[in-house]
Amino acid sequence: MTMSVWAYQDEYAAERDDILEAVDSVFSSGRLVLGPSVENFEAEFAGHHGAAHCVGVDNGTNAVKLALEALGIGAGDEVITVSNTAAPTVVAIASTGATAKFVDIDPATYLMDTTQIASAITERTRCIVPVHLYGQCVPMAPVAELAAAHGLAVVEDCAQAHGARQGGRMAGTFGDAAAYSFYPTKVLGAYGDGGAVLTSRADVDRNLRRLRYYGMEERYYVEALPGHNSRLDEVQAEILRRKLRRLDGYIAARRAVADRYADALADTSLVLPATAEGNDHVYYVYVVRHPRRDLVIERLREHDIELNVSYPWPVHTMAGFAGTESADVSLPVTERYAKEIFSLPMYPSLGVERQDQVIDALRKVLDEVDSI
Repeated sequence: MTMSVWAYQDEYAAERDDILEAVDSVFSSGRLVLGPSVENFEAEFAGHHGAAHCVGVDNGTNAVKLALEALGIGAGDEVITVSNTAAPTVVAIASTGATAKFVDIDPATYLMDTTQIASAITERTRCIVPVHLYGQCVPMAPVAELAAAHGLAVVEDCAQAHGARQGGRMAGTFGDAAAYSFYPTKVLGAYGDGGAVLTSRADVDRNLRRLRYYGMEERYYVEALPGHNSRLDEVQAEILRRKLRRLDGYIAARRAVADRYADALADTSLVLPATAEGNDHVYYVYVVRHPRRDLVIERLREHDIELNVSYPWPVHTMAGFAGTESADVSLPVTERYAKEIFSLPMYPSLGVERQDQVIDALRKVLDEVDSI
């Protein structure tokens, strides 16, 4: 059987009774949309982070979009972010009418190079979107300092960083708002789509609740535009409530897998993940780098191991952004690393036997490739 970078069946088998009980509790409740499960999850997720408010939405892409809209970001504005990210980050920015302005990434961590932000700021800049990529935080002190100096909003993209910390402070608590995805692969994943926005600003919370519900604050009456149908589902919210209680365990299991990879692969030609100073990494994905990435992946398929590339195309090189201001940029580190990075299998229920299968096959393949 081919091994992939992510699988949920073992986790589901272990948690099946609780998951099915969650589903039954919603179906039996008489409330299927914006009911007590969403309300309770919002309160518990906010409380877990020490934030004042959480607004559940339908997916992580709309979490970014609605967070920007709630802060008044729109047509004609520029938003500074990175091209080394999942495309939805930038699709969300573009969907507000704003323009993504890219900076390059740090060569060691692959996170936003915060030293490049200042030179990217123009009179049109309204917001910075640091992407907490792969499971760790962008250095937030320089982001906050620049944002304060220039009067910019900060929306953290936390889709890959549930439970990550920097200097003991949780991802999602540094900016004006923070967007989360609960796509099934995430550190805290649902059994379908889901998302949320954290904020400690009462005005942003009010705007978000209106935006996700057609522009309404009361049923049937549109208070202001824009408005969307972007509600977190009750079933997914109830599942997430229960999984939130196990989040620390998921993170501990991911770190154990990462530690084992690091010990077993330290003497190979792979460039292993680096953790930025002050960060507590949660290893949403375990991203490594090799100059002959494509050949390594091809050879590993012969061992029934299917790996992933996060991400093979920098966003600014994609056809959908051709001819836009976002594409008019040179990002040498991003462009080079897109040809070298790839992800090893990483999820909490990845057992030692399967870890050994990956390690043994990878060491063998690297010996072959490096000798060519």
